Amino acid sequence: ELSSGINAEYGDGKLSFDLLSSVALSGTNHEGDQPPHLTLKNDNVPVERNLGVFDGPEQRFCPAGVYEYVPVEDDEGTSRLQINAQNCVHCKTCDIKCPSQNINWVVPEGGGGPVYNGM
Repeated sequence: ELSSGINAEYGDGKLSFDLLSSVALSGTNHEGDQPPHLTLKNDNVPVERNLGVFDGPEQRFCPAGVYEYVPVEDDEGTSRLQINAQNCVHCKTCDIKCPSQNINWVVPEGGGGPVYNGM
């Protein structure tokens, strides 16, 4: 009964919160000029295997919403995997849960991991 009326996508601001606000609270900082810390071993695997066989689990297992399938602008009906690395909270879930083991997570430069104030 307590959960009625709470929009999981945006949160209610009291008991639940939207994804980007929660990512911001982690204090994670990525410098704009650092090399990518999230890469794919094979660029074709996300669409051909993960999306085709497993319905794109990357877009669900990442707690920070780093991975999303977006439509390809020039082609109707096809998608591509977009990596929003700036949202990464360095939990390494993607490195562990990718069914194809196609995501390569490396430690970012500069030690810009989460900074949980008050802990």
